[in-house]
Amino acid sequence: MNQSVAQSSAPASREFVKKSSLYQEFLAEREEILRHKWLESERLGGDIGFERALLDWIRNHREDWRQGSRNSCSQAGA
Repeated sequence: MNQSVAQSSAPASREFVKKSSLYQEFLAEREEILRHKWLESERLGGDIGFERALLDWIRNHREDWRQGSRNSCSQAGA
């Protein structure tokens, strides 16, 4: 593929990704994980790190968060 064609389509594909519901869900989850990391780090008196926060959030909070997220989306559409 011609390099100039690839460069001209890159901004359009980036915008498509940014607007996708999958990317929006990823950003929302990431925000919740960072919030969880901050809260747990405060509670334990030191930085727990992103990986530990991620694993803890997935095990203990993700399912409820997704359920709540889906409920709020369905109520907003009603």
